[in-house]
Amino acid sequence: MRVVAYAVIVKSLELSYFQSIVTGILQGFSELFPISSLGHSVLVPAWIGGSWERFLSNETSGESPYLLMIIALHVASSLTLIWFFRERWIALIKAFFTSLTKRSGFNPSERLIWKILLATIPVGVLGILFQDQVGDLFSDPFAVGAFLFLNGALLAGIEIFKKYRIKRELPDSEEIGNGQALLIGVAQSAALFPGISRFGITMSAGLARGLSHSAASDFAFLIATPVIFGAGLLKLPKLFDPEISHIIGPVLVGAIVSAICTYISIAFLVKWFKTHTLYPFAIYCLIVGALSFWRFA
Repeated sequence: MRVVAYAVIVKSLELSYFQSIVTGILQGFSELFPISSLGHSVLVPAWIGGSWERFLSNETSGESPYLLMIIALHVASSLTLIWFFRERWIALIKAFFTSLTKRSGFNPSERLIWKILLATIPVGVLGILFQDQVGDLFSDPFAVGAFLFLNGALLAGIEIFKKYRIKRELPDSEEIGNGQALLIGVAQSAALFPGISRFGITMSAGLARGLSHSAASDFAFLIATPVIFGAGLLKLPKLFDPEISHIIGPVLVGAIVSAICTYISIAFLVKWFKTHTLYPFAIYCLIVGALSFWRFA
């Protein structure tokens, strides 16, 4: 009976290479586009239905295999972020260690690395405290649709706020204060809800604190990296559980695809936010969120 039960579990947890490639494309482009990669990873299987939807909602050993796959793809995205900004990160890591030997007189890089660390604290603490409650929303496309719609409203709202209320822009992410960095980190915690974009909410908080679009996106790229990478490393060993380990092959393929698409999206967004706004992404989230909210009501 145990053999039969195990066979049934394995069959219900099948992941095709096609599914992993599509999910990798979704992750790669939507993680850094302000449209919520986690939200899309829930909504696309829910809209398609069939075995993909069943895989989304299945759990074994107290974990969602689909969520574990998404986490692996997030790690691939974070490694790509590190590679893309590798010279910046090398300088920041060096700055961290040199700052330990000082009590004052910090240079811009030394101040920035501590602001990045400060901004990662809230999401780390809240993620640990509320991971079970947030995890319950992962298989609920109705809730995700609502959060995606809210994400679009926030993106549009911050652009309107910036236009009429922000009189002076800070052109460089190094100019933000410690308090501003902490507030941006608190805002990033909202991305624990599937449908709320980590990059979008972080960048919006930066815009609200007076950063330019280019500076806000720069800081959002930097503070996203340790959060995504750290959270992924904690969960990745679960992929080697006996009931789940058979999907490692497709997951690796998906991770490679995710890394490639992440690189393309970073290169695009770095240029985009030099002259453009969040409005196109806001409109997209409002439309897709509303349709999903109606579809799964």
